[in-house]
Amino acid sequence: MKFTIQQNLKSKFLKLSLLTLAVFSVSCSNDDDDNKQQPTTLETVTVSNLYAPQTGGQGQPVGGAFAKFSFSENAVVTNNNWDVAFRGTTIIVNGGTQIGIADEPTRTGIGAVSIISNTLDAVTTFPAASTFAQDGNATYAIPTGSGNGWYSYNAATNVITPIAGKIFVVKTHDGKYAKFEILSYYKDAPANPDAASLTRYFTLKFVYQPNSTTTF
Repeated sequence: MKFTIQQNLKSKFLKLSLLTLAVFSVSCSNDDDDNKQQPTTLETVTVSNLYAPQTGGQGQPVGGAFAKFSFSENAVVTNNNWDVAFRGTTIIVNGGTQIGIADEPTRTGIGAVSIISNTLDAVTTFPAASTFAQDGNATYAIPTGSGNGWYSYNAATNVITPIAGKIFVVKTHDGKYAKFEILSYYKDAPANPDAASLTRYFTLKFVYQPNSTTTF
């Protein structure tokens, strides 16, 4: 009888131990799931009226400070944490070396740009590393000029129009990635700008990828 009681106690103890272990395992599994990094939902951000004035032009030497933009901060910044910078129709990247134009900021980052013909939403993977370019001596990662750069110019109306379907994938100053497209060069992005519309006010859309991944 004593042996039977001891057997029953041992059996109950074993069952209780197994139950405790199972509960502990489920708890640990849930904790692991909670600790896993959840995918980040990337936001498409619209930047309106980013003012990029310049001095000179119309045959005069062009100058003036660049509007330095940070994708991670979604703001124009005054420090070295900028990714791309705008002045008039000129766009530069925080990577490479000085181009040799007046008043350009010093490159302190590792930025570069790859240009793709597509829609912003359709660009979901990073381009090959070999397609990225940096600024250099008299060379722009984002070319300047009508047709070759990001816009076309109508000499009859003096209107600058962003080229549709031109997407810029940017390696940021600190090695993250963003993609953007330019929607307008005129204040408040009028549907039909004319020569009287206020220029040098960029409207653009961008998506910033803060994680170490190769997709947007």
